[in-house]
Amino acid sequence: QVQLVESGGGLVQAGGSPRISCALSGRTFSSYAMGWFRQALGEEREFVAAISWNGIKTYYTDSVKGRFTISRDNAKNTVHLQMNSLKPEDTAVYYCAAAHMSPHYYSHYDVTNEYDYWGQGTQVTVSS
Repeated sequence: QVQLVESGGGLVQAGGSPRISCALSGRTFSSYAMGWFRQALGEEREFVAAISWNGIKTYYTDSVKGRFTISRDNAKNTVHLQMNSLKPEDTAVYYCAAAHMSPHYYSHYDVTNEYDYWGQGTQVTVSS
């Protein structure tokens, strides 16, 4: 059984640079592409960033490009999301997700249904 556990987040001032992390257990981490999604109160869950199984390919939604960086450490079964220059509109619950790698993934990395496992989420609140 795959488990994803997020950590980090909390209350951050605008302009801050927190890092959130997600640890996977129960399966071989390097078999999965990893993604971060977020869901603000009353909104749909939206794609934030994704990274291929080997870390070579990364993807970002336009609103976070240049501010957020996704990375992974396959030796530690962990994916990170470094968030810089946070804005109040980044406030949301952030979820990590794992997807079995396949050629299909490269054109569907931003689709929630592409992911097989999800963490419980971690709240990031940005105060202005």
